[in-house]
Amino acid sequence: MNTPLKNAVCGNCTLKLVNIAYRRAPWFRLLREPLKAGMRFLARAHHVNTGEYIVRTPACYDCIRFYKVALKEKSATFRWLHRWVNPVFDHFLENIVTKDELSQSKLYAQAATKGGVSENEMNNWMRGMKTGL
Repeated sequence: MNTPLKNAVCGNCTLKLVNIAYRRAPWFRLLREPLKAGMRFLARAHHVNTGEYIVRTPACYDCIRFYKVALKEKSATFRWLHRWVNPVFDHFLENIVTKDELSQSKLYAQAATKGGVSENEMNNWMRGMKTGL
């Protein structure tokens, strides 16, 4: 039995924001990497398959954001942790990146979700970024 694909929805480009934060505040890795490892562990434990999501922008495939979305659906433990940890994470991130970068990130993510990003725009956005973050 095939599982119907779900639309990938993203509120901001975390990949871009994290790349900026890692360059400006190397200590930010000490906060984020354990959280990311925990998310990947829970994703494996809950059999999360990011392939269940329709991703309209190739650079967004296998983004950690889709693990987060799926875990919110599947894991009460993740939802509880997210409720407490996410505001702290956001506080630190928003004090590293500028409001303009945050706004650009939101606009890009919304356009990418709708499939409204050209290959040239995607390449310009991802230029200089390390993927797999």
